[in-house]
Amino acid sequence: MKRLILEMGSGADLYGMDYTKAAIRAFNDAIRHSSITLFSSLDIDHNEMNVNITIGVQEPNKVNIEKLRAQVPRGNPKVIATFGGQNIDSRCNGDFSVVATCAIEAYVPILSGLYTIIEAPKE
Repeated sequence: MKRLILEMGSGADLYGMDYTKAAIRAFNDAIRHSSITLFSSLDIDHNEMNVNITIGVQEPNKVNIEKLRAQVPRGNPKVIATFGGQNIDSRCNGDFSVVATCAIEAYVPILSGLYTIIEAPKE
């Protein structure tokens, strides 16, 4: 497999201190930057794509991995939550805003040998 895509995003939950909500927003921010026309152009099934999603938050154990995995529209997702992001103190009642970061990596099968690149004729 070769990595074809690396996208990054960020998301926040400003009032609920919900790590999963911030993680999903970061994922949505990252995925909205991509349109993978390569699959239809080369007749590759989306099920052949492996997708690694890394979420950075201050308390990774509070991210619902299955809920985040359910957001992935295509491919075979692997989701990891790790230490990162930020908790921003709201300065009242001990509340904080959660900021999550997300990296999405998409991998496709190695296609060498399946296609021949030809030079376009010169005019």
